[in-house]
Amino acid sequence: MAAASTRPARWIRRFHPAPDAPTRLICFPHAGGSASYYFPVSRSLAPGIEVLAVQYPGRQDRHADAFVDDIHRIAELVTAELDDELLDRPVALFGHSMGATVAFEVALLLQQQGRIPVALFASGRRAPSRRRDERVHEADDKAIVAELAKAGGTDVGLLDDEEVLNMVLPVIRNDYRAAETYRYRPGARLRCPVVALTGDNDPYVTIDEARAWQDHTSAAFDLRVLPGGHFFLTDRAPEVLETISEQLGRALSAPAART
Repeated sequence: MAAASTRPARWIRRFHPAPDAPTRLICFPHAGGSASYYFPVSRSLAPGIEVLAVQYPGRQDRHADAFVDDIHRIAELVTAELDDELLDRPVALFGHSMGATVAFEVALLLQQQGRIPVALFASGRRAPSRRRDERVHEADDKAIVAELAKAGGTDVGLLDDEEVLNMVLPVIRNDYRAAETYRYRPGARLRCPVVALTGDNDPYVTIDEARAWQDHTSAAFDLRVLPGGHFFLTDRAPEVLETISEQLGRALSAPAART
């Protein structure tokens, strides 16, 4: 396999280079999340699977970059950075919450280029065609903090730190705007397997809304329901990682696996 690239990348982070890995997993963060959320995933899956994590603008090392509040545009910008070097082996996509929608749109763009992913893992997010009328991004800061507490996944202590909140709330509001104003554009279905993962007590996704991901692929579909709320994957990490490894193992052994 080719050595890991050292070229600058705006959107992609590689924490544990695995040049001999037979496949790559590109991970997309949730609203308000950053690439580092997937550092433990990268560490756990390397060297058998190389993890690439997407870094949205406005946070961490991209704190000075202008926000992007349109999921279709985010997907276009991420896809533009996925060149031949990063797609030189089979690639799968994993996204949680808002990240699942971004991953879906990237998968469609890659498919249009003839670069069909070997799998899409959609975690903690209803299917693109299932819309709710949500307007958290229009609420005041107090309401957004309450929403973060409801969702979980955020250190409660941080929600009481006014200085930290002043830094992160603009990012979170932007991401909520992107997620809540997203509109699915009916068209071609994915031609790769889709695995939907959801918590059995997620206030943002019903089992039916998660199962509706099957309408967006002409290939195999699997639904995994795990105990927990919106951030079930934090407590159920071993099961999630096992699901990823098993699915990618099947994909690589299938005759149709392609780079």
